[in-house]
Amino acid sequence: MNFAAIAPAATASARLACVVIDDNEINRLTLERSVERHDRLTLAASFPDAVEALAYFHAGGRADVLLLDIEMPHLNGLELVKLLPAPRPAVVLVTTHVGFAVNAFELQVLDYLVKPVGYARFCQAIARVAAPAPALPTPPLLLPAPASANAEVSATGTDMFVKTSGKMLRVNFEDVLYIEALSTYVVLVMQKGKHVVGGTLKSIEERLPFRHFVRVHRSYIVNLHRVEAVADHVLRLGTHEVPVSRPYQEEFALRLRAL
Repeated sequence: MNFAAIAPAATASARLACVVIDDNEINRLTLERSVERHDRLTLAASFPDAVEALAYFHAGGRADVLLLDIEMPHLNGLELVKLLPAPRPAVVLVTTHVGFAVNAFELQVLDYLVKPVGYARFCQAIARVAAPAPALPTPPLLLPAPASANAEVSATGTDMFVKTSGKMLRVNFEDVLYIEALSTYVVLVMQKGKHVVGGTLKSIEERLPFRHFVRVHRSYIVNLHRVEAVADHVLRLGTHEVPVSRPYQEEFALRLRAL
């Protein structure tokens, strides 16, 4: 489908403009139908390869959401993400391979869907794009480093083994800033680097023996010892920001006061 033949996304102001890129025609048509079926989306453009899509964006084409295959000739999906002009749309990768998850997270993609993608899973990804920023009813404040942190560390230990890239890896969880859900994986985000671990956020949460890790969002667990500031609905951890959603605000506030 040529993007010139599609109605401009601006005509559906209440919807999110979506661009589909996949070199497999059946997969591309399937994604197009999912977009057209969703009441929050409008199809702005669809391309069989990343080179055409890049030309679209450089020509001023816009999108709120980019549904992007990875393995394509000439220019693959990960390479395209690096070349996209600002402001970059929310990127949802759609691929047959799970092995690109680490590289995908480094590019800060919003979600990672593994083909074949069911419509329910597709809607879950779109919900992450469309979710409004929740409000946190506490005033901005700067959080000091907890004075008792060293005592707690020495009493409980901070290491745990996790399975990543086919091996068991010992991780010092004092170095973990936060843990994020990414499709069927979770990502341990460190000050320097990341580890992608198989499993769900709930399964990791149940295994964590460390009291200073707290769930603040359905997709995030944070290390309270690493939180530097709270402003409105956002936590700052180094150069990273993590949202706090309404269902978790009360528990977060209680745990924060207990530091």
